[in-house]
Amino acid sequence: MDIQFWATTDIGKVRDHNEDNFLVDKRLNLFIVCDGMGGHAAGEVASAVSVRVVRDVIANNRPLLALAVERPEGLQTRKELLKLLEYAVQEACTRVFDLAQANPERRGMGTTCSLLLLVGRRAFIAHVGDSRVYLHRRDQVHQLTEDHSLVNEMIRQGRIDEEEAYNSPYKNAITRAVGVYESVEVDTLSFEVIQGDRLMLCSDGLSMYTDNDTLRRYLKSSTDTPSSQDEMKRISEALIRYANTRGGKDNITAVVVSIGDTGGSIETADIHLTMDTIRQIPLFHYLSYKELVRIINVTHRRVVDEGDVLIREGERGEQLFIILRGEFEVERAGQQLAVLGAGRHFGEMALIDDRPRSATVRANKSGVVLSIRRPEFYELLRKDATMAVKLLWNFIQTLSARLRDAPIAQAARHNSSARHKFRPPPSTNSQVLDAPGPDDFSDEPDFRPPPSGEDETGDFDESPVTLRQSLSPMIDHISSLEDAIGEDITLPGLSAEELGVDSILASHSVLNYEADSSKD
Repeated sequence: MDIQFWATTDIGKVRDHNEDNFLVDKRLNLFIVCDGMGGHAAGEVASAVSVRVVRDVIANNRPLLALAVERPEGLQTRKELLKLLEYAVQEACTRVFDLAQANPERRGMGTTCSLLLLVGRRAFIAHVGDSRVYLHRRDQVHQLTEDHSLVNEMIRQGRIDEEEAYNSPYKNAITRAVGVYESVEVDTLSFEVIQGDRLMLCSDGLSMYTDNDTLRRYLKSSTDTPSSQDEMKRISEALIRYANTRGGKDNITAVVVSIGDTGGSIETADIHLTMDTIRQIPLFHYLSYKELVRIINVTHRRVVDEGDVLIREGERGEQLFIILRGEFEVERAGQQLAVLGAGRHFGEMALIDDRPRSATVRANKSGVVLSIRRPEFYELLRKDATMAVKLLWNFIQTLSARLRDAPIAQAARHNSSARHKFRPPPSTNSQVLDAPGPDDFSDEPDFRPPPSGEDETGDFDESPVTLRQSLSPMIDHISSLEDAIGEDITLPGLSAEELGVDSILASHSVLNYEADSSKD
């Protein structure tokens, strides 16, 4: 893989010394930016120690890097690499903390740390503090790290907006740093890189003056020819000048990395297709680019042949399937319900319950699908609270939409041969097909009322569907999700406790809704 890069640092217009440090190791394809803090030049010490310790820990684990190159699809190897990066930052944290404890003048010193490691065709990121890592892809810029700062927390809570954050007296206060305490929580992320990607690591001396549109203008390629080191140097130095013209209130560091030929045009097309497909699925609405990357990281790619069965009616399953290519037939009790093509999904309710599948899905043509398994989905919920809320909200939106459309009551006597069936409510899927949508045969609880008995004429007397019966499946799903993440869902009015059937019935002063038998 061809990689071009350049790193530039500058003292800025206000500071009298530079506490930023960066490291580039061409043999490891390792890039690090650290922004130190602390009086008596302690910040400079903290950042310098951190870049060296992180580099040494990673260099001492070259066999793992080689294994990741040999097994690029190995999920376990990727997890071990992320753990290695986390351990490297933790080791730096301990080293800086010990130095601070040994010298009273350096007590409280610390540093941010953002690092990028390129292994094969994958990027691995570890991050602490308010330095940043950006990705420029397809003429869009995505921030891949989240600031661990007081101002960012205030923005997330809605207490201030972006403009107020810029002038906030707390904008330099960070909530996580390497070395201030003996250990620190480290954010990690991995994703596939493709030809044309550009990544940038920078300290807040640059990011405080830029937005995504500004960075897009600087990072986009000025020619159709492959990137060169001279171009990376030009971009890096131009960004430093830009920050200085805006005030240069802090030290400024920018490391720009360009990904050239990765030797995989087919893989590049698949990455684009996967991201484009995932982001269109309603279950993943509201997710940021970084969160979508986390979803993609837990998917399993499967090539299917004509006639392959992915889901069998009556069997239990734990996978959501997303169609990238091919055509799939859905049938229940031998009757065709739908034919699905690229961009559709099915089986999503298996992620949150273990009820038997309600339909069979078979490949009409060969194709490619992605699958997400329940254990890995639950792991995502546990690790990322913000993403968990978004995902749970999307599930609840889907469930509540179905409940709104579900019949609350039905009481009538029909001939058994013409018995009315309560079909699952339509999906909230925004795509419109002539055939029923995937949620028409998903693993949703069927609101069909069971027969209460047969009279002398052979007619079935169907019991009315009560409000209690209609709400119970939704309560069960929310409770399952709460069990999965180990805490209550606190969206207003949507926790299992708040949605308790008895409390809802009491608030409506009813115990049961039944159809008026006098109305036909």
